[in-house]
This record gives sequence, C-alpha cells and structure tokens, in this order.
Amino acid sequence: MKRIIIIMSVLLAFAGCTGNTQGIEQGTRAEILRNRLFSGDTSAVLVVAHRGDWRYAPENSIAAIEHSIEAGVDIVELDLQLTKDSVLIVMHDGRLDRTTTGKGRVQDWTLDSIRTLKLKNGCGIRTRHGVPTLEEAMLAAKGRVLVNLDKADRYFDLVMQVLEKTGTVPQVIMKGSRPAEEVVSLYGEYLDDVIYMPVVNLDRKDAPEMMADYIRNLDPLAYELVYADGNMTEQPLLMRTLLKGKALIWYNTLWDTLCGGHDDDMALDNPDAAYGYLIDTLGARIIQTDRAEYLLGYLRARGLHE
Repeated sequence: MKRIIIIMSVLLAFAGCTGNTQGIEQGTRAEILRNRLFSGDTSAVLVVAHRGDWRYAPENSIAAIEHSIEAGVDIVELDLQLTKDSVLIVMHDGRLDRTTTGKGRVQDWTLDSIRTLKLKNGCGIRTRHGVPTLEEAMLAAKGRVLVNLDKADRYFDLVMQVLEKTGTVPQVIMKGSRPAEEVVSLYGEYLDDVIYMPVVNLDRKDAPEMMADYIRNLDPLAYELVYADGNMTEQPLLMRTLLKGKALIWYNTLWDTLCGGHDDDMALDNPDAAYGYLIDTLGARIIQTDRAEYLLGYLRARGLHE
C-alpha cells in the first residue's frame, strides 16, 4: 500500500505537466507522430517494428526500415554498436557472427572493414545488403517515421552528434533502465530535445519506487513496461490506472516473458487474447512486435490505426 501511495502522490503533483513540443519539419509524418506522442493520444495504437521488420529483410538493414515505413508502422526500433574507429553502426549483437558474413567483435573492426561484409537474413543466409551506419539509417527515416534507438544510452554523446548532423533529433526515442537521477546527471543537456523513455521491469520489488522517481525527475511521455508472469497482474493493472492521462504505455510482444505471455505467438491463434488484452486491459498504446503487418491488420480492423 505504501508503494501505491508514493506513486499516486507524485502523479498528482505532476498532473498537467507537458513535454517540450519542439517540432520537426512541418507536415511530415514524423512530425504528426511526434505530436501524437506529446499529446498523449490514446485513440489509436502506435506500432513499433522490432529491428526494422526482420521477417521481410535482414534485421537493422535499410531495406527493413524502408519496408516498415511502406507497411505503415509508426516507429522503427534499431540497435546500435560502435566500431573500432568510433563509428556508430546499426546492429543488435556485439559480435558480427550471427547477422553478417564476418566474425568477431564489432569493436575490433573498423568501418571500412565492416563495409566489406554482407548481412544475413533470418535463416542465416547471406544477402546483398550491407551494414548501415546510424547516419545512413537516420537519413532513410528522416521525416517519415519515428525511430527508437535501443542500446543507445551507452553512446549518448555520439548519437546526438549524428542526430544533429542529420536533423533528426526530434524524431528519435531513446530508452533505458538507468535510475532517473542517473539519467538526468548523464544526459540532462539533451533531455529537452530527445524523447527519453524509461524501461520499468514490473517484476522488480522496487518498480513502484523507480516509477515514482522517473515521474518526479523526468516526467516521460511513455514507459516501456515489462512483466513475465501472466498470472501476476497487480502491478500491470496498477500502472494502467496510475499512468492514465499522464503517459503512454509501451509493451513488447516479441516473446512471452516481456508481456505476461500475451506475445506474437499467442496472437497468431488469438489476437484478442494477446494484443487485445494488452490494449483493453493493460492500457497499451504502443506495441513493439516482430509481426508488424499482422498487428497493423488487427488494429485497422478495430479502428485503432489508420
């Protein structure tokens, strides 16, 4: 009960606070989507393509980004790694082996060497696609879609240099699970421009206190919530109530332990029990998926996506 009171008091104190509404190029789809985030629009559900829709093209490739945009997703999730010569590339693993024709650690390869490699598809087969830099990926996405940069808080300063160079700062969402005071201390000068989203694991005993600290110190537009056991719904239901009208809720349906079992696999058999439960019962308005087009079809049939 004490934890609930802590969060309620902080939420009431911050009721009515709004984020920085700095825009991007007017009339672009990215601007429209950013404005929806800042307004807290709950009339629709935003769809996030995990690693840029890797079922269609190699994960984290320009082709995957392009296909996601064409399909109508709202946010493309990309991962970052740093080369030996300090260039940010778009790649999930710290090693090259799984997703490219190379071997070894990314940090031991220069960009020129990585340029000689080809990406593998989801079956581990060599493709014609190369590894993009963050700059190339952001230019492909510029004005067209929001971008969630995962693993980006390790390189916050370098990321911001690229975003400023490409003119894409306002359309990027960075996320992390660092304590709120640490986020402010490390990235405070950037938090007025970039969208920062905390990741809160609701299975942790200190989750309510962490949530209260985020609200007090950051007042985020959205939270990524994680919980493993579908029978343990007290915290997810509490978060829906506490965040209503204050911030949007993001869930990942990539695998069952991220969303209490209501994942993409369940959705193939029963989308109402998976996506519908997260939307209707837990208040999700942002869903990251490995089946973007399937989720888009479900949402459009319900009038929850254009």
